[in-house]
This record gives sequence, C-alpha cells and structure tokens, in this order.
Amino acid sequence: MIFIATARSEHVVLIDDADAIRQEYAQALQQSRPYGLGALFLQHVYQHQYNPTRVRRVALALDAGGEYADFPNDPALANFDPSDRKFAALARNTGVPVTNATDSDWIDSIDALNAQGIAVDFLCGQNKAGWFTP
Repeated sequence: MIFIATARSEHVVLIDDADAIRQEYAQALQQSRPYGLGALFLQHVYQHQYNPTRVRRVALALDAGGEYADFPNDPALANFDPSDRKFAALARNTGVPVTNATDSDWIDSIDALNAQGIAVDFLCGQNKAGWFTP
C-alpha cells in the first residue's frame, strides 16, 4: 500500500511509448480485483500518461524479430517470461529498477538480470515462500 501511494504522489512512473506496459497492467486488473491498489495505480497512469512530471513514456526499440532490442540476448534469460521482457528492456534502457511484488520469474532470474544491468526491487522480499503467507 505504501509503495503505491508513494509512487502516485512522489515518483515518475515509466511506461513504454507503444503502451504495451499500460495494456498489460489493464489486462492483469481484469483478472483480479478491479478496485484494489493495482486499479488505483493504473488510474494514476491513465490520468497522467501524457504528463512527463508524473509518467514518462520511453521508446523501446524492437529488433527484426519483433523482440525488445534492450532485452539481453543471454542464454540464462532464454526462458524468461516473454510478457515480462518489456519491463526488463525498459529497466535496462533507463537504468531504473523494476519494482516487483510477487512475480517469481524475477527472483528466479535475478542473477542473470543483474549481470545484464537490470536491477529489481522486491516489494515483498526475495523469499518466495513468504510471499503469500498470512
């Protein structure tokens, strides 16, 4: 909760200028609670998506195969979730860490991501076993 409130009030949110990230947020919310914290965050992104002091739109180049050019060509990341690659490419392009709550792909690949200059902040810590315990 604190992170979402802080992100909305004090940080500049980064998204890609092709809207793949914003669309993924919206799709994920359709599968979860439409009025939870994620919805508040997405509402903030929608409301400020063209205000560069709140949301910065970053161009992410695609290679000839349609993959994100800034996503590392690293065998250790060959099985990294294709839907998460845009976030990793954005982080590598900008040098801004990805913020992750409970997506295990990030913790499973943290060493390879870090080796490629992609930092990840884990809101719920790096112990997957504790992510969903009450």
